[in-house]
Amino acid sequence: MPEPAQARISTREDVEAVVAALFEELHHALPPPTLELHSRLDADLGFDSLTRAELLERLKRELKIEIPEEALESLDTIGDLVRFSSAAPKNRETDAGEGHIAARERARSAVRAPSGEPTAATTLIDVLKWRVAKEPQAPHVIVLRDGNREVLTYAALVSGARSIASGLKLLGLSPGATVALMLPTSVDYLRTFFGVLLAGGVPVPLYPPAHRTQLEEHVHRHAKILANAGAEVLITFREVRPVVHLFKSRVPSLRHIVSVADLDLGGQSEPGPGTVSSDSIAFLQYTSGSTGAPKGVVLTHANLLANIRAIGTSIRATEQDVFVSWLPLYHDMGLIGAWLGSLYHGCLLVLMSPTAFLARPARWMRAVHDFRATFTASPNFGYELVARRPTEDELQGLDLSSVRLSFNGAERVHPETLERFHARFARYGFRPQMMTPVYGLAEVGVGLAFPPLGRGPLVDRIDREQLTSRGVAQPVSASAPNALSFVSCGTALPGYRLRIIDEHGAPAGERVEGDLQFAGPSATSGYYRNVEATRSLLSGDWRNSGDRAYFAAGELFITGRSKDIVIRRGRHIYPEEIEAAAGKLAGIREGCVAAFGTGDPETGSEKLVVVAETRETDPLRRRELETAITTRVTAAAGEPADEIVLAAPHAVLKTSSGKLRRAATRQAYLEGSLGHAVRNPRLQMLRLLLENMQLAARRRIDSVLRMAFGVYAGTVLLVIGTFVLAFTLLARSSVGIWRLNHRAARAFLRLVCMPVRVAGREHVNLRAPHILVVNHASYSDILFVTALVAVPHRFVAKAELERTPLLRRYLRRLRSLFVERSAPQQSVAEVGRLREALRTGDALVMFPEGTFTREIGLRGFHLGAFQAAVAERVPIIPLALAGTRSVLRDGQWLPRHVCVEATYGEPLLARADEEPFAAAIRLRDGARAFILHHCGEPDLTS
Repeated sequence: MPEPAQARISTREDVEAVVAALFEELHHALPPPTLELHSRLDADLGFDSLTRAELLERLKRELKIEIPEEALESLDTIGDLVRFSSAAPKNRETDAGEGHIAARERARSAVRAPSGEPTAATTLIDVLKWRVAKEPQAPHVIVLRDGNREVLTYAALVSGARSIASGLKLLGLSPGATVALMLPTSVDYLRTFFGVLLAGGVPVPLYPPAHRTQLEEHVHRHAKILANAGAEVLITFREVRPVVHLFKSRVPSLRHIVSVADLDLGGQSEPGPGTVSSDSIAFLQYTSGSTGAPKGVVLTHANLLANIRAIGTSIRATEQDVFVSWLPLYHDMGLIGAWLGSLYHGCLLVLMSPTAFLARPARWMRAVHDFRATFTASPNFGYELVARRPTEDELQGLDLSSVRLSFNGAERVHPETLERFHARFARYGFRPQMMTPVYGLAEVGVGLAFPPLGRGPLVDRIDREQLTSRGVAQPVSASAPNALSFVSCGTALPGYRLRIIDEHGAPAGERVEGDLQFAGPSATSGYYRNVEATRSLLSGDWRNSGDRAYFAAGELFITGRSKDIVIRRGRHIYPEEIEAAAGKLAGIREGCVAAFGTGDPETGSEKLVVVAETRETDPLRRRELETAITTRVTAAAGEPADEIVLAAPHAVLKTSSGKLRRAATRQAYLEGSLGHAVRNPRLQMLRLLLENMQLAARRRIDSVLRMAFGVYAGTVLLVIGTFVLAFTLLARSSVGIWRLNHRAARAFLRLVCMPVRVAGREHVNLRAPHILVVNHASYSDILFVTALVAVPHRFVAKAELERTPLLRRYLRRLRSLFVERSAPQQSVAEVGRLREALRTGDALVMFPEGTFTREIGLRGFHLGAFQAAVAERVPIIPLALAGTRSVLRDGQWLPRHVCVEATYGEPLLARADEEPFAAAIRLRDGARAFILHHCGEPDLTS
């Protein structure tokens, strides 16, 4: 077989020639390396992901071969290049002419008669069913992959989703359980997302491993996310299953790791009655870039639909629109803005993978041309990339005149990028008013502020000194030296509110910088199972965005992230200005500079550190770079950096979407791990396997210890409970019965070493008549309340408990009141019984949610307790319990050792001038808001 052998030799020589030429272009000051098949593109040659994309493009252009898009993520060595090149087909990219005409005809055929919008829909499932009923065979999504197009109709989407739902139910998926999706952009992703919803689960989008050299970081980060979400199932694809199986020992809740094919069994499952409602969590969006505990933004169906409708109203979306997107579906801008928004409004969505875009940015613009797109979107870096990378040959014949709006968001919008993009594409029909800078964040869904339609970008140039020293955005002329430029994000969407507050919490004035807060119908209730982060987010009815901004003529201008701004001697230094200035230096890798502050005990201020990636190794050249960076930083910030770190490539950490992870880079700097050499993927896998063995052993030990604690605690409870039950049934004094139960409950908690942290007790008087309202998450709630309250109270219990003779006798001896679950907010008779108890001087304990389930979250409150309190003029005292659900969760019979917190709120009392029903609602809402803020669980109501 001489010919194939000769072909392989020829391919290797050709590939090495292209690699050597690219290396010389990038590192002209370095000696050319000896190229071997095992030479690594990143560690040995310094090719990052964008350089690899350029390499693929050159192989395509110079060797006339087409390497699959997914190769970008799996190319590690020159041997990989040779293997892919040998197997790759000849270039079969459609040329201008027949291919583009056919694509345009397909896009035109997708335009159909208007059918309206699903305005009555309360869930995403309702939206999909409405579309299927109206136009089942209409194309919903066209997925572009390797030159092929796969069309997904509404009917095919719902049919595929039902099949996935059937597979999930066969696995025994619990209602409300979280299901992680680690899938590439594909039809399977769309079917699986809705399949999880139809099965009653909560999707958790995750991004697949970006590159084998980042294996450890990917596993460590995503294990934290999966554990925080409590995911029961992880749905992934064949190529990454060896990696994702490493999660099994790290995530106790993870029961199944499956592929789409494993679930796609052909069944047709529908959600059961009441399984999914507007108040149900639609999905969890985990924010990227943090080094601390993962933050999963809770978004209900009501939240998403409110945001999608507000955006649609603002941009006047119709079924005639076509949205072209390369945005990842695990990110809110791609998932909600592109896909779910298109589903609701009936737009045709054309999808390509982020990998395809990075490999050849011109594909994005070509797809806009082919399908006559009216909408498209990208973070700022995408516009920068497509403005710089494509050749004129790739753009020949391009027509972008169909675009109505090209959204620019998810990161700071740079005026220079807007200018470069327009200069490049104006000749192809792109008009300035098409570019639409927007502002949004995951905590509101996706969109929050949009500019007027057709206005185009508005750039505000302000005095740098005034902003950094006084926080005032003083406008200056375009020719003013050393000015700062910010791009307007417009005004709040319909139904939303924005405000900027100063350091005292007061509203900031016009052109005064401060902290941005927002409110609106899609504002999240908090972060999933993350009490501290939720507390930092909430500010009464407002939510903290974490961004700094100012208003000018009613429009919003974002100046930076609050946590990223460096404060030195009262001056605010904006990292992005420094990073952009240093990144333009020859020898510094553009986009790979991070500026951040660290505490400086000597000055009591912050020390400014600049980390810049470079491949330079010559000491003299490195000193020159440090001097040049100092000059640039001084010009941008008004003073030099305290420390400049010239680091190796990949030292500056980034998120999956390419954003700088300043906090993570700062942490690596403080830990001394900045710029450690990239480990061989095989060594990383070995290290992870060893970690897994340790974790598995630790889990076995923990399981034994948990079982031992559960048996011990159960035994103690049985012994104490038997004595208490006997005394309760035989004693005569109700006061003595309560005191014994109180002391026994406290003794039990001491014996099992489970103390309760109590806050706010000094604010309440538990001896006067009142109603103590408590959130209900577990059977253990009664035990904790009894341990906390020394003064006799009467529990208001559900009537079902009367059906158990022994329990009925015990609760009656405690003078409990029994009510029907659904009665307290409806029945005058039941409210009358509560009033009668209050008139006799009794204090009541009520769980206004009425019941509890395994699903985490605070349910709606029944109104009966609050009507009784208003009628009898007694206070409502809210008591928030945090942690009791984990002590004894629904369906669990052995207690677990968990820290429990109890927080009393200020007493709530009706005013004399209030109408009774309105007063009851005010007390209910006030008590629930307090408990929601302190119970550490998400809001299960809209």
